Amino acid sequence: MKQIRQLGIIAHIAVIAGITLAFSSATFAAEIESSLARGGQLYDKWYKVIKAEKPKNTHPAWPAANTKKKGSTTWRCKSCHGWDYMGKDGAYASGSYDTGIKGINGMRGADPAKIVAIMKDKTHGFAGMMDEGDFQDLALFVSKGQEDMDKYIDRASKMPKGGDAARGEVYFNTLCAQCHAKDGSLPKDMDKTLGKQMGNPWEVMHKILEGQPGEQMPALRALDRQITLDLMAHLTTLPKEK
Repeated sequence: MKQIRQLGIIAHIAVIAGITLAFSSATFAAEIESSLARGGQLYDKWYKVIKAEKPKNTHPAWPAANTKKKGSTTWRCKSCHGWDYMGKDGAYASGSYDTGIKGINGMRGADPAKIVAIMKDKTHGFAGMMDEGDFQDLALFVSKGQEDMDKYIDRASKMPKGGDAARGEVYFNTLCAQCHAKDGSLPKDMDKTLGKQMGNPWEVMHKILEGQPGEQMPALRALDRQITLDLMAHLTTLPKEK
């Protein structure tokens, strides 16, 4: 009887261990948010993330018709494909970043290996400029990390859809104000207040979700999107000038 009881205990422990191991493995396999956030920062300003020297020349594929931008700015993925990921079909259909280049939204769900190959082709010219891990994170973001911005931002008014400014104030004052100040005027080297930056809500949403390249700003993409919308709604109430 004692031996049977011991066998039962051992079997019970084995089942628990198996469940724990399965849960841990599933949790580990599912944790790609950190890679997606890093990929989003690479999309923003890859050379800042990997601490590389800024490219000095203008990207060879930058359209000659656009003379408003040059140098390192033209090497940023977002400069061609936009903060809303729609390129010529989105917010960059006009303005200083009008290039006529399509967005990356058509690559949602694509094989990351295919995306890496495109980044390394002659047009994009990134071969040898980043490590393989960097390419993988950026490709993963393009494939699985893009947000459908029109789901969250009204394109005409540039206002977040369904954001609660009162809740957003609580989130902002506890998560963001230590670095940005309650009025959104810091850090000092930020050229626009956060209130002013809401003139480009797609950029604001991207940076809230993915973080700021080379800075301590946390990426909030692992949190519910409603928090981001509430934060953005609060930002619209902050001063536009310092």
